[in-house]
Amino acid sequence: MTTSRRPFGRALCAMVTPFTASGELDEAGARTLARHLVDGGCDGLVLNGTSGESPTTTDAEKTALVEAVCAEVGDRAHIVAGVGSADTRHTLALARAAEHAGAHGLLVVTPYYSRPPQADVEAHFLRIADTARVPLMLYDIPARTGTRIEPATMIRLAAHPRVVAVKDCAYDLAGSSKVIARTSLAYYSGCEELNLPLYAVGGAGFVSTVANVAPGPLRAVLDAYDAGTDERAGSVRAHQRTLPLTEAMMASGLPGTVTAKALLGRLGLPGGPVREPLRPVGRETADGLLGLYLGLYGELAAAAAA
Repeated sequence: MTTSRRPFGRALCAMVTPFTASGELDEAGARTLARHLVDGGCDGLVLNGTSGESPTTTDAEKTALVEAVCAEVGDRAHIVAGVGSADTRHTLALARAAEHAGAHGLLVVTPYYSRPPQADVEAHFLRIADTARVPLMLYDIPARTGTRIEPATMIRLAAHPRVVAVKDCAYDLAGSSKVIARTSLAYYSGCEELNLPLYAVGGAGFVSTVANVAPGPLRAVLDAYDAGTDERAGSVRAHQRTLPLTEAMMASGLPGTVTAKALLGRLGLPGGPVREPLRPVGRETADGLLGLYLGLYGELAAAAAA
């Protein structure tokens, strides 16, 4: 369901960018993976984000990926293109290219490394919003960027008609709740362990790296919650069932991109290698991920292989 509170649906995957064995963009693999994720329950796909290895893909590859995925599933899912950079001019150029490639929305991260003050953060987002032709999802992840989008800044930005959503990785449930209560911004959890807590205080859904391998189980948490009061206990159990895989993929000291691609490969799905400086996991780690996944969701792996 798409509403003003859910402009991109509820269940979004932060999709990895498939590469060939030689490390080139795998457009055919991207189409296959996108189709698999949408068939598996994703309302939307976020491309060219951190999970999509955006720091190591070229602008041309980013555009080609958006074009390929839009052509494959753009009529069935919301396609949000990551266009963030540390440079406002570069972000504007990426935004224009993503729009021309067919993206339905733009994911714009806080400018990183330079650590701009809040007035400059706000001006950056407004510059993008003023020139964009599609809605924006702001990406608040201070642990990576070094700069928070403070709640007061977020509330002001919400007045812009094209600023409609937030990917929330701030780990501040109180601050997020405050913005949700005072604006119409759609808050999407970017931290799987907070998917249900944020949803329960008015969040819109999630943007998940773990959804690359478990889109159905993550969506089932929201489905159970939406089914009504009698099913809320079921949503808690479904959420708790996702936590071991979340911990193994996202809190093991390895980037989620690396663990997602390792597991996708073991499941026979497109992913391919990661690009340096990232390196693939070893056999023992990949075996452990697969064993955990099969223990939790073996029926899904069997269905995918059928």
